[in-house]
Amino acid sequence: MKRLLIIGIGAGDPDHLTLQAVKAIAATDVFFLIDKGSVKHELVRLRLDLVAEHGRLPYRIVEARDPERDRTAAAYAEAVADWRARRAEVYERLVAEELTDGQTGAFLVWGDPGLYDSTLGVLEEVLRRGRVAFDYEVIPGISSVSALTARHRTSLTSVARPVHITTGRRLAEEGPTADDVVVMLDAHCAFTGVGSGFHIYWGAYLGTPDEILVSGPVAEVGERIRELRAEARERKGWIMDTYLLRRLPPAGR
Repeated sequence: MKRLLIIGIGAGDPDHLTLQAVKAIAATDVFFLIDKGSVKHELVRLRLDLVAEHGRLPYRIVEARDPERDRTAAAYAEAVADWRARRAEVYERLVAEELTDGQTGAFLVWGDPGLYDSTLGVLEEVLRRGRVAFDYEVIPGISSVSALTARHRTSLTSVARPVHITTGRRLAEEGPTADDVVVMLDAHCAFTGVGSGFHIYWGAYLGTPDEILVSGPVAEVGERIRELRAEARERKGWIMDTYLLRRLPPAGR
């Protein structure tokens, strides 16, 4: 049977690669690279560098273009479902046409495949279609959340308090739903609407030479983060950021 490895490669630092991931890359016959266009070509470049350093010849690299996603649609869930369906068609074709029985293919996934990534869901959809059969294994990676808390020298959790992982869109709609909230890819800086009772640990391009870190009470650093984010996105054409909101203790405590 065809075999796939879904390999988490970390948040951007080549040293984030685990020993398990190094072994998985060395065991791969065909690497599938999903290209998101010229603006994000450096994301492909890192993957190519990791393959060149840790892959074992003879291997092949097969690139495919990621389908465009409608980010302006009012029906957000429906737009994501449509994009995943079109992505599943690309993955299905890659596995059917570029991988033979007995070979191992791999997708190199930014961060950790199990956190805020669509690869596993798309592959499950491919299997449900029943047109191509394969087995797959997931190799965990260092997530942007792990990199964020490490760079800020703080813990993800607080004693006797839950952590909620959400999106910027949901934060804007619902507000903070826990004392500690991790927010992924907040394009509209929803943190500016949480009020003065939170501390923010923010990071962009974590693990890369372009890394930006800011922390402090939202009321004091929120506008600076907004400006830095806009400048970075304008300069590079894209941005990947995440942050942790932590409710401040009441005054006097």
